[in-house]
Amino acid sequence: MNPANLPFDSEAMLEGLRTWVECESPTWDAGAVNRMLDIAARDMAIMGATIERIAGRQGFGGVIRARFPHPKQGEPGILIAGHMDTVHPVGTIEKLKWRREGNRCYGPGIYDMKGGNYLSLEAIRQLARASFTTPLPITILFTPDEEVGTPSTRDIIEAEAARNKYVLVPEPGRADNGVTTGRYAIARFNLEATGRPSHAGATLSAGRSAIREMARQILAIDAMTTEDCTFSVGVVHGGQWVNCVATTATGEALSMAKRQADLDRGVERMLALSGTTNDVTFKVTRGVTRPVWEPDAGTMALYDKARGIAKSLGAELPHASSGGGSDGNFTGAMGIPTLDGLGVRGGNGHTLEEYIEVESLVERGRLMAGLLATLE
Repeated sequence: MNPANLPFDSEAMLEGLRTWVECESPTWDAGAVNRMLDIAARDMAIMGATIERIAGRQGFGGVIRARFPHPKQGEPGILIAGHMDTVHPVGTIEKLKWRREGNRCYGPGIYDMKGGNYLSLEAIRQLARASFTTPLPITILFTPDEEVGTPSTRDIIEAEAARNKYVLVPEPGRADNGVTTGRYAIARFNLEATGRPSHAGATLSAGRSAIREMARQILAIDAMTTEDCTFSVGVVHGGQWVNCVATTATGEALSMAKRQADLDRGVERMLALSGTTNDVTFKVTRGVTRPVWEPDAGTMALYDKARGIAKSLGAELPHASSGGGSDGNFTGAMGIPTLDGLGVRGGNGHTLEEYIEVESLVERGRLMAGLLATLE
């Protein structure tokens, strides 16, 4: 089976993808994420998949597991792992409207990662229409919480990965048309400052501002960044009344490192910031963590297979480890051959200018189809 001969149609793919993109699905809106999962479940049911719904927890949306008909159903096969949550609040579609400009198409979550998820379905659809039976059974797992570190579904992802031989992750492709064969380690932290209240006008000096301490610590955290380990504070909340010295302030921080040992040292440094200064208590607690995924022989053999398919399609397929975590961190760290970054090319993810390169829908669809058709 030559994937180059499959009749992928970018315009038809865009039509289906538009429905997905215009169903906004920010992580913290479980109802919105579930509506997106409903659409994907319906599409896959039409394709003949057996759909299982797994209830969400911790306030997040649910999970969809789709198993496609296969003579070896139930045996270890291929897991396609993708997330349906985005960072864009409901209403973003009014600011980042679906629009096509030449080879670019814009919309919230189109790049990260609904485009990649959709082209994975299209690859399966094209193989089925060609009456081609893949050597291995295919399972798709769509999850609701990757953008916040996968706190509620890591166990499901790892359990499903363990039942399969390969994991394919259609997160966005690299700008050089590359794929991802490893990812850096990431740790999240919760920050909390607790001060002493007072009237900001009448008795200012009697108070101890939690906001001031949080600001001081933010600068200290940013200053800890090195080439080996980065630190940043991305969320801050503090105070309730402008005429009151703030009693509490909270925040969230992120640390990333290429090596696990560097991240471990970074975690120690962050936790050591906890303490009391000038009657204000600062507390750092560790949140969700993604382990370092370093490519092993199995992942590199999987990459070599993909590179050969890409070459047959007339394209180079470089590879690299990437920053920015994905659920591939978990499966790759488990030692299961994992190939990430198989999704669309594009850019400006997590912004109001998020877009995909339209031609990459077909190009990456054919690559995915080639992998599904040859992995054994």
